[in-house]
Amino acid sequence: MKTPSQRQLKVGEELRHVLAWALERGEVRDPAVAGTPLTVTEVAVSPDLKNATAYVVPLGVVIGEIGGDFKDILVGLDRAAPFLRRYVASRVRLRFAPKLSFAADTAYDNSEHIERLLRRPDVARDLEEVIDGEHKTGPEKKN
Repeated sequence: MKTPSQRQLKVGEELRHVLAWALERGEVRDPAVAGTPLTVTEVAVSPDLKNATAYVVPLGVVIGEIGGDFKDILVGLDRAAPFLRRYVASRVRLRFAPKLSFAADTAYDNSEHIERLLRRPDVARDLEEVIDGEHKTGPEKKN
């Protein structure tokens, strides 16, 4: 996959700010979304700037803990996408307002899972053995 251009990154960040502002202010009236504190962690924009995927996460809750409720929130955001597209168009100067889609940002959940694994006693013991082994023998020297 090609890395995003500077323009894509800049537009994505601007869209993230506008969408986060709309969600924070409660502009979306869909019952599945209203009253749920959400944040937009990233917006990935297509090379032609006509499509954008906003990655959202509920504040203070791990996505895995709310499960099906978060799918309802994503469906609600998809229903509100035409409104949010007009909202973005009125606040961001672009030739075209991108078509918006929404997805769950699971990066935080994945990091939590890894953190829990690293705290397990058997893994901690193995890590200590590896660290102690390196300190006793020292780092390997390359010629």
